[in-house]
Parts: sequence; structure tokens; C-alpha cells
Amino acid sequence: MAESTHFYELFQPTHYNVYLDINRATKLISGTSTITGDAKQASIAIHQKFMTISAVKADGKDVPFTFDDQSEGIHIDLGKTGETTVAIDFTAPLTDSMMGIYPSYYELNGEKKELIGTQFETTAARQAFPCVDEPEAKATFDLAIKFDEHEGETVISNMPEVKVVDGVHYFDTTVRMSSYLIAFAFGEMQSKLTTTKSGVKVGVFSTKAHQPKELDFALDIAKRSIEFYEDFYQTPYPLPHSWQLALPDFSAGAMENWGLVTYREAYLVLDPDNTSFETKQRVATVIAHELAHQWFGDLVTMKWWDDLWLNESFANMMEYVAIDAIEPDWHIWEVFQTSEAPMALQRDATDGVQSVHVQVEDPAEIDALFDGAIVYAKGARMLVMVRALIGDDALRAGLKNYFATHHYGNATGADLWAALGAASGMNVGAIMNSWLEQPGYPVVSAAVVDGKLTISQQQFFVGEGKDAGRQWQVPLNGNYDAVPEILADKSMTLGDYAELRQASGQPFRLNVGNNSHFIVKYDDTLLQDILANLDTLDAIAQLQLLQDLRLLAEGRQISYAAIVPLLSRFADSRSTVVNDVLYGVAGNLRKFVTPDSAEEKALRRLFDRLSAKQVARLGWTPRAGESNDDQLTRPFVLNAALYAKNPESIAAAHKLFVANQDNLAGLPAAVRVFILANEVENFSDAEVFDQLLNDYRKSSDASYKADLAAALPTTSDATLIAKLIGVFEDADTVKPQDLRAWYRGVLNNSDGEQAAWDWIRNDWQWLENTVGGDMEFTTYITVTTGVFHTPERLAEFKAFFEPKLNTPGLTREITMDTKVIETRVALIEDEKTAVNEAVAEATK
Repeated sequence: MAESTHFYELFQPTHYNVYLDINRATKLISGTSTITGDAKQASIAIHQKFMTISAVKADGKDVPFTFDDQSEGIHIDLGKTGETTVAIDFTAPLTDSMMGIYPSYYELNGEKKELIGTQFETTAARQAFPCVDEPEAKATFDLAIKFDEHEGETVISNMPEVKVVDGVHYFDTTVRMSSYLIAFAFGEMQSKLTTTKSGVKVGVFSTKAHQPKELDFALDIAKRSIEFYEDFYQTPYPLPHSWQLALPDFSAGAMENWGLVTYREAYLVLDPDNTSFETKQRVATVIAHELAHQWFGDLVTMKWWDDLWLNESFANMMEYVAIDAIEPDWHIWEVFQTSEAPMALQRDATDGVQSVHVQVEDPAEIDALFDGAIVYAKGARMLVMVRALIGDDALRAGLKNYFATHHYGNATGADLWAALGAASGMNVGAIMNSWLEQPGYPVVSAAVVDGKLTISQQQFFVGEGKDAGRQWQVPLNGNYDAVPEILADKSMTLGDYAELRQASGQPFRLNVGNNSHFIVKYDDTLLQDILANLDTLDAIAQLQLLQDLRLLAEGRQISYAAIVPLLSRFADSRSTVVNDVLYGVAGNLRKFVTPDSAEEKALRRLFDRLSAKQVARLGWTPRAGESNDDQLTRPFVLNAALYAKNPESIAAAHKLFVANQDNLAGLPAAVRVFILANEVENFSDAEVFDQLLNDYRKSSDASYKADLAAALPTTSDATLIAKLIGVFEDADTVKPQDLRAWYRGVLNNSDGEQAAWDWIRNDWQWLENTVGGDMEFTTYITVTTGVFHTPERLAEFKAFFEPKLNTPGLTREITMDTKVIETRVALIEDEKTAVNEAVAEATK
């Protein structure tokens, strides 16, 4: 059978009876998957992976079958077509891969325990039970689970439990759904429950290693998010309950299993008494993202994985829409502007990047689709553009019809555009296809030519790029009346500049609000006008100005050195978004200096000059009643002061560490990581280091653990760096889900870079064996790329990764990341003298 044949074309399931017997002691799963469906051919195929199949029956009679490892299935000869019930007896291993059915490990009062959970997206349901493991193969499921149960354990699934007979837990029949959304978990759990206004039961579950109060925040956000979505979508939540479960081991951030959403602990449970505002925002948006999927992705599912963006881009936008509605004082769209927008713009400017919509068949390539910057962030920006164009009334009306038409079924991007187009009277598909079907985005150049204001579009590249003459339908959102809604042509003239400027009374600007996916290059006349009126620009406009200038510098359209004198003009801003982009641009200057050089000393002085007033204003510890902006700005300026080696800041952080040495987790969460890193970098000895590493091993506080994981790798002591790398493969210390952060931390430390790079090259096979099965694997390459910036490292990167170019799922990442490092190396070589001179001038 051809690899591109979807199993659903051969056999279309309507109902499953799945019986599973899971033994944690022997690490063995055994069971029977009984599938009723319509056989379109006499020979069908059913997915399985890593299984031993002992018998296959069709309508009660044994039938022949053969294994096909390449397509991860078995071929079954039914001898007939039409309505058939196939029963497959199987056994499978209970693995530690964080895919399929797997154990999570944790400690409670010094005792090691397990919580069994599941992760089936993209193609891992076939590791749990034989099935047609494709999104289009929707069916109803009856799930029965037996396990080596002891007193005090709980078992939960997509649907409520209906009975227990002879130790077998039976769950209610599901609605029609895709196999990758099935989920269950069992072990010792605690929970908190509530009910929405419409009667949906909402619960948050975790291990008992957490304090009960750590479940409260998530429960409140989940309840209010569901209530919001029911109203916004004008479509009821379709299941009796919505459980949120924190798993101690989890490869992704969270997963939208229908009715039983699973999360990393860091993205669900938090201490209400000591959690940074930023962490609360992050947890809330993750919960809102997964609950958006309960309709968009679960109720209506993409037909095939090439439309993965349809699920993820939409949920990525809706998480902000929901949190903005239920917590308007948070100004959550500012987070979108500082995280999603720049991530998408940076990634999408590299030639060879995938488009949002990608054709795909191979399971390994499907996992590689989960490019956060494109499928999530860029796709979300596309939908934000659509929302801005058609308005919320049309968006809601279109979505209501989309859900009504496709509920419990599958859809494509074209189906969504049709629904939104019908509701808005606009050809949404024509606009969106130019963005979704081709990679990249334009730089719109605005210039005064012979007195006329002109605009033009051309694809923007960071690094070498082949200009394929691509054009976009660009929603311009200009602030002059002469600017059309859409720029569909290569260029156009708007009119006499002097007349337009006088009539408007303000500098000319495009992409007001920064909702469209392009950057603007103003000529000197227009740019100087904007800079002369900087104080009149709102925070998003200031962010946009700096962001676009940085990208233009990365793309070699202006000099990086030209940005340096501008930075001080933004240093006193009280806006989080301005400080975020300011210190992002300043941080980028670090690649132009070598450690401990005179140039780096000058750059440290610049950081001190930028941050000094804000540090004096905000101090090291939060104050009662301060604004959200102040809470979010403090970390930027403190981090800058510590990089600057500001003696007062170093002393203040050390004083806080000493005063709280007996309860470091109790340090204010928003600044704790800087206090810990300062201690490790400037005051630490082996004893303190071991204390912190031991704290990391013992703590169940995900936020504190993340701070320790960021602080410990900053040590300059070669012995301690070796000790850290020595625990990379010790799962009792560093869980595989957290390893990437540790690796990045050591690699990003100039004193640890060589040791970390040696580790990943020497132990690549171990890494592939440990995390190679999930969508996080390729990001180890991305993380490495983010640090390397010298010709020597580029050569080593190519020598190591180019032989792996043909590995399924790695090809695009290796190709793109090689280009990213080459571009950075060339930029540094050409610009470092001018940049360092500009830094020296700025600190005189």
C-alpha cells in the first residue's frame, strides 16, 4: 500500500470498545480494541506501534493479518466489504517516552510515586490501542480500564465513570471524536471542583505533592473561560465535564484532550501567595488556549495534519481574546505584542521557513509541523488581521455557523474562510491565502519621492533569500485617509506628501496597532518626523518602531549602529511593552562583544545607564498597590543592572539572598531568579551551589524549580559546570521535559558553552532515545542556533548536523538553522566595529 494512503480511506470506524489492563509493576499493557466500522475494501489497515498482536477477529471469526512497520499498522484481510466489527487482542510496553500511555514520576514525603497519564497527539494513540489513528477517523468510544489498583487512587477520563465491575472502570460513551483526543489518568490525586453557569462540571487535578490552594487559580480561570467561550461561540460546551490535570512529566506545554486537558505542572498549578504576575498571565493563557480547542479542534477538527494551523493558530488567538474579556485590567494583548509578534517576524524572515499551511504525510514530519513561531504565532497574527478586518460581530456569527455546520466532524481552512466570508460579506479566503500558502512576509517601504508619498512591498529576509516575486494582500491600517485598506499591488503613490502631512497633522505611519504581519521601512524624512514626535506615540507604536528597526538591521537594510543612539530615548518609559523591546534590542548588542573585553565593559556601562533610574524608582521588592506595568518592568531593569555589574544592585540582591537563605522559595517570585543567579555568579561556593541543586531535586514548586534551573547554569566554576552536565541524564534530578532549559542555560554561559556543546554531540543518541519521539526534539537544534555566533561554532555546527540532514523531521530545522548562524556570523563580522563605536559614544 502506498505510504500516502490514509487508513480511513480503507476502513471508517463508527464505534470502539476499548479494554485496557495496565500493570505498572511489569510495565505491560494488554487489552482488546473492538472496532465497528465500514470496510471500503476487503483488505483494510489499522494503526499500531510497538505492539504484539495475538489475535484478530472480524465478526467473531479469526482473519489473517500482517505487520507493516513502515506505515505503523497491520493489514487485515476481511474477505468482504461493508459493516464489520474487528476485535484485536494486543500487548504493548508501558514506556517512559512521555508518548502514548506513560508514567509520570514524583516524590511525596520522600517516597517515589507514579501517576499514569496519556499523550496521543499527533500519532501516539496507536501505541495505546489499535485504531485508525487519523483526525478524520472520528468515532464514539467506550473505554474500560483495569490497573494494579490500590486504595486511595483515582481514575479519570474524557467522560464520567459510570460503573466499576471486578476492578474494571467503565466510562460513559464519548461523543464522536478523533483518536488523538482520547485521554485518561490514574493514581493518587487531589482535586477541586466547581460548576459553570450552564451546568458544566469543572475540575483541577494534581498529585498530592502540591498544596490544595495551588489549584484555586486554575479552577477559577477554567470556569470563567468556558463560560466566556459558550457565549462568544454561541455554542454550548458539548461534554458533561472539563477536567484539567497537571502531570509531573509532560513533553509539551499542555494538550487539549476533549474533557480531560493535560498540562505541565508549571502551566496549571501555582502558589497564589507568591507567584509573579507574568506567571499568572502565562498560566491563564495556556488554560484559555486549551479550552478554546474544546470547540475549535475537538468539536470541529482539521481533516488532516496539513491544517494543524487551523487548530493551533485559532486557539492561540482566542487565548488572548478570552483572557482580555475575563481579566481586562491585565492588558493581555500586550503579551501578544511582546511574544507572539516578534517570534513570528523573526522566524518567518528566514528563507526556507515553512508556510503556515504545509502538505505532510510522514508521522515524523507531522511532529515537525509544530513550529511555535509559524503554526502558532504567525497563524494567530493572520487571524488577528482577519478579526480586525471583519470585526467581532461577523467573527462570532461566522464561527457559530462553522460549528453548526461541522460539529462532531472535520473541516479545512477553506471551510472557515467560507463561514467568515458569508458572515462578513468579504472574500476572506482571497486575502488569507496569500499569507497562509506562501512563507515569509513583506517589508513595506514608505518614502517621499519627488514630493510624492509612495509605498511598496517586497519580501523581507534576514540573511540570504531568493526573491520569488511574492506579493501579499497587506492590510495597511495607515493613519492618513489616503491609505487604502489593502495593498495588493507591488507599489502605489498616495499623493503629495506636504499636503497629506498638513491635512493629517501627525507623522505618517502604517500598521497602526501592529496587528498586521509586516514591517515598515520609513525613509529618513518620514523616520525623523516620527522620532521628533516620539512622545505622541502610544506604547505599541514605540515597541513597533524599535522592533522594525531591529529587524531592518538584522536584514542589513540599515546599520545596527544607527539604533544604538536611540535606545536612551526609551529608557524612562513605564510601559512594559516598551521596556521589553528596549532590553531585547540592547540584549542583541551582546553578540557584537567578546566576554571580558573592553567592548563588553562599554556595553555594560550602557546597560547601567539605561536601567539606573528605573532601578532606583522600582527597587528590588514589589510594593503594595503598584501597577501591573511596574511589576512587569522590574525584572527587565534588574536583569540589566546585574549584567551591568552595578555594585549597588549586586549588593542588594546578595542581601536579600542572605536574609532568606532558609526559605529561598519564599523570595518574591518576580525577582527570585535574579537574586539566585546573582548569588551563583558572584558569591557562590560549592556548598551554596549544592544547596540550590538539592532544593531543585526536592521542590514540587514548578516556578521555583524554573528559577533554580536558570540560575545554576550561570556559574563560572568549571567543576560545578561539570557537575551540572553530570545530572543532565539523571531523571531523578532533571526530568527529560526540563532538560532543554538546563542545556540552554549552560550553553548560553560563555564559561559553560564548550562543555554543553560537547555533551550534546557526544550524547546525541541518548537524547534521541529519550526525547526523540516528541515534538520538542528539534528545538534542541533551535536552542543551539540561538547561542552560536562565531565562524568556529558555525563550522562545528555544520560538521555535526549536516550528516543528519536526511533524518525525518530534522531536515528543515537543520537547513534553516545553519542559515541563521551563517547570517549572524556575517552580520557580526561586518557590523561589530560600528556597533561598538556607537556603544562607546553612547556612554560618554
